[in-house]
Amino acid sequence: MNYSYPIDETWNKQEIIDVVNFFSMVEKAYEQSVKRDDIMLAYTRFKQIVPSKSEEKQLCGKFEKGSGYSCYRTIQYAKDLQSGDTVQMKKNR
Repeated sequence: MNYSYPIDETWNKQEIIDVVNFFSMVEKAYEQSVKRDDIMLAYTRFKQIVPSKSEEKQLCGKFEKGSGYSCYRTIQYAKDLQSGDTVQMKKNR
C-alpha cells in the first residue's frame, strides 16, 4: 500500500476510525472480497460523517487517485446485490 487514506483534521478519533474502516472495506473488496452487508453498514456510517455529496466525491476521488479503487463503483455494485451476498471488485488499472 503506497497511499494514504484521506482524512479531515476536524473529525474526532472515532470518526477517523470509521472513515478509515470504510476505505479499508473498499480496498478489501478489490483485493479479496467483503460481505455486502458489512460494506453497506460502513458506507452508512461514512455518510453520517460525510453527509455532503461534494465532500464525499472529493474524499473518494483522492482515495481512488492514490489506490485505484473506486468507492462509487463498489457501492453501486453492492446496492445491486442481495443481503448476504459478497462484493468482489476487479481493478481496472
